[in-house]
Parts: sequence; structure tokens; C-alpha cells
Amino acid sequence: MRQPRNPAAQTAVGPIVLSAIEQQEPPERRLVDDDLAASFLPARLRLLVRLTRFGAVRRAAVAASNRSGPGLWASIACRKRYIDERLSDPVIEFDTVVVLGAGLDTRAYRIARHSDLPVFEVDQPVNVDRKTAVVHRALGATPPSVHLVPVDFERDALLPALQAHGYQPDGRTFFIWEGVTQYLTPEAVRATLRQLGAAAPGSRLIFTYIRQDFIDGTRLYGADAVYRRFRGRRQVWKSGLVPEEVGELLADCGWRLVEQAGPSYFRDTYIRPTQRSVAASSIEWSVLAER
Repeated sequence: MRQPRNPAAQTAVGPIVLSAIEQQEPPERRLVDDDLAASFLPARLRLLVRLTRFGAVRRAAVAASNRSGPGLWASIACRKRYIDERLSDPVIEFDTVVVLGAGLDTRAYRIARHSDLPVFEVDQPVNVDRKTAVVHRALGATPPSVHLVPVDFERDALLPALQAHGYQPDGRTFFIWEGVTQYLTPEAVRATLRQLGAAAPGSRLIFTYIRQDFIDGTRLYGADAVYRRFRGRRQVWKSGLVPEEVGELLADCGWRLVEQAGPSYFRDTYIRPTQRSVAASSIEWSVLAER
């Protein structure tokens, strides 16, 4: 399958490779569980994942990732675990799940195996086309409960696009916006949050962001290579947030901040129980908000 040239669209593959390799760890050492991840990858990457059944190869893959982006392996794995846990909280019930910037994420299809809960996957048209082909190859067909919605966050109105595909705005929605905000302009991030602020009471939102001081280059947190890659000549990462200002931003957009999860939370909650010698990056944070 031909890969898209859009640099932001190309980043959809990396997190699924990570999830697939994590699945090779013994259950007690995994940072995240995703048994569909490998099947969503192209053949050459499925071969790579099979090789990581060997501990030495797996450790080498994680070490290589951490050399290029210190802590990002654990951050990405832990944020996925964090989202999965909040979504499956038995105390909270939702009518719909909306995954913004879904990429090759498998969450909708894991949900569809045991529930008819409607899930809407929103992404750039090039990623929606690719996702459709991947799902048909891996699963045979798109489950009836999953709806793929092409949207350009910089230009398109989000809620009308969702409603055109069957989304009911009066239902309690769990919005997931993972690993996306840094690729958008600050204006698009705020416009999207404002649109989501029209969601029904009881809705929840989890999103991730990159720290503004990293985007500005005033503090690199040891991730110099990441800065050169994403903030160098191409400026792939366009926006960030200040942790202390997230609550005010959410309030302005109709949301209430519940909690923020960063490297210390991931260390104490997910990493230490595995006894693995990895650390989460300081540059990315996860946010839980509610309506």
C-alpha cells in the first residue's frame, strides 16, 4: 500500500508498531495490551513485530526508540493504557465514542468485538482511506458499529461531519484525541475544543498535548533529537500547551478539568509494577475533562 506523503499522516504507524511490540512482553511486564495491533500493520512491519518475540530484539527496539526520543516509548504506551482504563471505567456509561485523529488505532475494533456501542473514527481523508483498506484486510469488513469520518481539523466543521455519519449529539460521548493536538495550529486546537463543548452533559474528553516550552525550544527535556525532527525545518509539530493553563482553556471551551497525567503518574501507576527500567517523557501530558 502506498504511504501518504503528508508528514502528519505518516505518524499513524509508529504508535501501532509500539503497541504490537508491547504485546510480545509477558502480561505482567506489558505497559499496554492490544492484541489487534500487529494485524493492522503492513507485512514488513508484522515481520519486525514477530522478531521481537525474542527478548534481545525487543529490548533493542525499545532502546533504539529511547535513543531517538527519550521516554516517548513509555509515554505513548502509558497514555494508551490510561485511555483504555478511563474508557472502561464501570462507573461511567457512555452512548458513543468518538476517536479524533484515529490513525491506525484499534480501539474501535476491540470495542466492537463485545459491544454494539457506536464508535466514530475521525481523521484526514488520506488516513480514512488507508484505515478502510487495513480493516478490510485484517478483519474482512468494517463492523457495523464503527463509522469512519473524513475531516480536516484545520478547515472542516467537526460536528456537522459527525452528524452526517449518524452521530447523535444528545448522547453522552467519550471523546479521545490522542497524539494529535501538536500537529494542528493553536487556532485549530481551540476551535475543536469549542466545538466539542457543545457535547451533552456527562460527556468526557481525553486528549494529549506537548508542553509549550518544548514547542518554543526554551526547554528540551533531553529530547533534542525529537525537537530537531518535529520542530526543525518542517515544523511538523505546530502547537503546545502550558500545564498550568489547561484548566482555564477548557473552562473557556465549556469543559471542566478532572485531572492531568504526566511522567510521574505513569511511572507510579503503570511502569513500576512491571519492574521495567523505562521512564516516561516529560514533554507530553494527558488530560481528562468532563462536561
